[in-house]
Amino acid sequence: MCGIVGVVAERNAVPILIEGLRRLEYRGYDSAGLAVITQDHALARVRTVGKVKALQAALEAAPVTGFVGIAHTRWATHGVPSTRNAHPHVSRDGVAIVHNGIIENHESLRADLKDLGYTFDSDTDTEVIAHRIHQHLAQSKDLFEAVRKTVAELDGAYALAAIAESDPECVIVARQGCPVVIGLGIDENFVASDVTALLPVTRRFMFLEEGDVALIRRKSILIVGADGEPAQRDIRESELSADSVERGRYRHYMQKEIHEQPRAISQTLEGRISGRRLLEAAFGPGAHEIFAKTQAVHFAACGTSYHAGLAACYLIEQFCRIPARIEYASEYRYRDPVVTPNTLFVAISQSGETADTLAALRAARATGYLSTLTICNVAESSMVRESALVMLTRAGPEIGVASTKAFTTQLTALGMLIAGLAKHRHVAGFDEGNFVAELAHLPTIVEQTLKLDSVVRSLAERFADKHHALFVGRGPLHAVAMEGALKLKEISYIHAEAYAAAELKHGPLALVDEDMPVIAIAPNNELLEKLKSNLQEVRARGGKLYVFADPAARMQSEDGLTVIEMPTRTTASQAPIAFTIPLQLLAYHVAILKGTDVDQPRNLAKSLTVE
Repeated sequence: MCGIVGVVAERNAVPILIEGLRRLEYRGYDSAGLAVITQDHALARVRTVGKVKALQAALEAAPVTGFVGIAHTRWATHGVPSTRNAHPHVSRDGVAIVHNGIIENHESLRADLKDLGYTFDSDTDTEVIAHRIHQHLAQSKDLFEAVRKTVAELDGAYALAAIAESDPECVIVARQGCPVVIGLGIDENFVASDVTALLPVTRRFMFLEEGDVALIRRKSILIVGADGEPAQRDIRESELSADSVERGRYRHYMQKEIHEQPRAISQTLEGRISGRRLLEAAFGPGAHEIFAKTQAVHFAACGTSYHAGLAACYLIEQFCRIPARIEYASEYRYRDPVVTPNTLFVAISQSGETADTLAALRAARATGYLSTLTICNVAESSMVRESALVMLTRAGPEIGVASTKAFTTQLTALGMLIAGLAKHRHVAGFDEGNFVAELAHLPTIVEQTLKLDSVVRSLAERFADKHHALFVGRGPLHAVAMEGALKLKEISYIHAEAYAAAELKHGPLALVDEDMPVIAIAPNNELLEKLKSNLQEVRARGGKLYVFADPAARMQSEDGLTVIEMPTRTTASQAPIAFTIPLQLLAYHVAILKGTDVDQPRNLAKSLTVE
């Protein structure tokens, strides 16, 4: 959630720190701050509540300069959003730190430090780290060793960066459960919680592993692993460009990312299919053998990724004829699941750092599954590194908190997984060539569906004054309805819920009246007539229906029923992605009319790296 940036250079670090924070704004935050070691080796700190632009304004009013510095955007966990709780936190003699994560034993550490005479200026768990580093530094006179001794005492998850007046030419970083990346420059080096923060200054990165502590100087980097021994980490060159996280001609990142979906899906398919055939090796070495042995699939995911996995469960059972189930990763990690033989465990996450999903993956590795697969958008993430098989979604940076292209590229990757599993099941009626051809046609379908933008923009005017909405669908489109409801509530703050359409009569119909819009998804499949019957139950109670319908469904608008016809027919494998697009557009345009913060909705964060 929070963002970290650090700089060790022979130029003013402040502009680099500010730009890095700006590029991390998508993660969600409530305050921002930075600290630098000035040229006379004194610590200078500036903190503000609110957006990075508030911090920048404070710096313009009272400039600070330094070649070494750290910066942070905070999303409140311990202590309300306030200047006193904003990072960096400091201790005596000019020690400053920034921290992502949660320290679970902070109360006992705080009590011990108070007994030693330390006073606390914040309500955060982070401040105990600053004081503990200072305590050890007073004994060892070595900042690197003081940080190493401190992190050995911490329980929980953390990524932290520390600077001190006593060693004014370095930044010390450490990680356990939260990502840290080191950016390599020429006679300068950088640190961050995400590569996007550093793209303007470098394309070369090293990724710290669990338990690593690193000493960063201008011309050298020392990494000590969890075993206490010096460690080497591979240098990787990022393929992302510095302008890949800019809005360009679009009003919001979310709008840009909605319209990037044809290209994102095309990139996800590129090199993974050839003609009418899936290239199983795209999932990693041994995928062919693992898919051949797979007799069941178990998904774990959170939020939008959960909805992608739920849609896949329906389709896996339809096309592969093997059991598939999904659980919220936050629940799975605290269960003792019964694992049937030859079950493939699949984790789905946009960031690859989602704390609950990462914990679920780690638990699964020790639970007797056939193998593990991660579907993810970040090549350098922890989940990618720790999974046996991997399918990268290639969506590119997704800045808007409300996920769009990450979801549809996840569905695309899951479509390839279905093809990989089904080809080994010899299911009657499944044709790999036809199925892969349908996947290959997805970018065109999405491109055509985006042409509904103006129609949906007009439709959104009917929702701007509403306080509640219901979404309904059947089969895998129930999962899409859930995603549509999530999008509407995330960015417009309209309370929205989704139901399998037949469940309306088991309770939700009590809510239906002329002020409760009901949005339905109507593909042309074997459940269409059942869905139409469900919708008649809504009309009979005076509800206002808005139906996104396949052209072959032959539905027409009439009193109380507004039909928005999709531009093209879709198959079972294509429908979840195609019908997602107008629901994303609806949420976006309703949010615009309501005047909410589309890209950074209240109380939400992009990357949930703590439990």
